[in-house]
Amino acid sequence: MPDSLMWSVYILICSDGTLYTGVAKDVDGRLARHNDGVGAKYTRSRLPVRLVFREEVGDHGTALRREIKIKTMSAREKRELIDRSRCS
Repeated sequence: MPDSLMWSVYILICSDGTLYTGVAKDVDGRLARHNDGVGAKYTRSRLPVRLVFREEVGDHGTALRREIKIKTMSAREKRELIDRSRCS
């Protein structure tokens, strides 16, 4: 699948230390929108945010299913996922 069609799941760490999970085709562009204050309502009051995890997953449906799976994880499990991805 060409990169321009690839969906990704991403995790941001907010200025208050909380984690935010989302999906996007253009993660870098989405990160910029979050930091411009026009991203998700959750991140607007927690700026700046920093990208700590990105996983390319394919199509939109797959990305949404992966996002839900990550959102059901505990904060500890999410941080372990982030740590494992840095080692890869």
